[in-house]
Amino acid sequence: MDYKQFFSKINGKRIAVCGMGVSNTPLIESFLNQGARVCICDRRTREAVGPIADEFEKKGAELRLGENYLKNLEVDIIFRTPGMNYYLPELVNARENGIAVTSEMEVFFEVCPATIFAVTGSDGKTTTSTLSAKMLEAEGKRVHVGGNIGHPLLPDIEKIRPEDYVVVELSSFQLISMRKSPDVAVVTNVAPNHLDVHKDMDEYINAKKNILLHQNAFSRTVLNDDNDITRSFAAEVRGQYMHFSLKTPVSNGAWLSDDGTIYMAYRRMVAPIMNRSDIALMGEHNVANYLAAISAVWGYAGADSIRKVATEFKGVEHRIEPVRTLHGVRWFNDSIATSPTRTIAGLKAFGQPVILIAGGYDKHIPFEPMAPYINEKVKLLILSGPTADKIEKAVRADKGYHESLKILHSGSLEESVKLAYENAVDGDIVSLSPACAAFDAFPNFAARGKYFKELVNKLD
Repeated sequence: MDYKQFFSKINGKRIAVCGMGVSNTPLIESFLNQGARVCICDRRTREAVGPIADEFEKKGAELRLGENYLKNLEVDIIFRTPGMNYYLPELVNARENGIAVTSEMEVFFEVCPATIFAVTGSDGKTTTSTLSAKMLEAEGKRVHVGGNIGHPLLPDIEKIRPEDYVVVELSSFQLISMRKSPDVAVVTNVAPNHLDVHKDMDEYINAKKNILLHQNAFSRTVLNDDNDITRSFAAEVRGQYMHFSLKTPVSNGAWLSDDGTIYMAYRRMVAPIMNRSDIALMGEHNVANYLAAISAVWGYAGADSIRKVATEFKGVEHRIEPVRTLHGVRWFNDSIATSPTRTIAGLKAFGQPVILIAGGYDKHIPFEPMAPYINEKVKLLILSGPTADKIEKAVRADKGYHESLKILHSGSLEESVKLAYENAVDGDIVSLSPACAAFDAFPNFAARGKYFKELVNKLD
């Protein structure tokens, strides 16, 4: 089915779009323009939604707001928002009653005429997606980027040509119901995450695996050889298998040698691409992100384009992002670290003990694996939010715990920054790397990171 057939099919149909956020706005407008009868469903009150509610009503949309926004929907199609649990009782009931439940990304995969690269993983999705897109662009390709990064691609479908390339970041929530896979699938790693939504770790793993299950012999799959879970996906690969490693050479893909050289192996060819010192981004985890991106784009982008991106790309916002240096203290915003594995990666990026600001919304992920790294790499731990006590308990119970590690609790991010400022001395590093989601106090990690930067930039 191409996009013209799809738009023809939705003309006159009743479509429920869940969520009136910024990312859904272009999608709603596109459906209205194509003659669909759009019902916008949002848990928030009209007051909380704001003026955009009036704007959409003037354009012909129906609104269902408040706690019962999904109850007894009389529609033909429901477009669930990416973060919405696929197994919500209301959605299960809708499917049982013959209502099609889908998503913007599912439909986009069905109608997209271009080559699709898709990246998932517990950590590194956004950076690996961004690197892949930039490498393709450096090669002169026309690239469209979207998915979990925040930009819906379906409203842009008329602009996408068969010779173009699409790079999408996919979350487990998006993948859980996907029945079509990309031309190039990348899984950066898999570790416990989002267990507050997924019923168990198996469901989370299977959602990630779905990125490759519907590929064919002409597809490419890129897996992390250093991660036990992703490595186990190899048995399901149906096309070209590429893997990458920070530890050992691989037969088909990119790896890092002991002397820091990054090599690419491809069809019995092995060639040096660059040195890890050429990469402008901090941290070993970002070297892994480069290995994943190189393996994904090899054959589509050459070594010169890859090296150009490595030396010029300074990183994505909220990912070990330098904020400022004040009185000899360097401040970093790593708000993207919404899981212990991300915080571990952030701590390993620094060559000295740091002042760590952590804590937040509880996703029911164990903090014990993070505790040894905190005891080794943190000089002052400042905790806040619902997980503060859990993190402290894990740190104190770890065999590496030492009394010299100072642990403070705060009631807010403002207080955490204040405590860090009061305790930091010339030469210190302060990092916001929470190991938790931001939902206890902020809409998302980006809002938390922006506020952190505002607070730090106001210090004097």
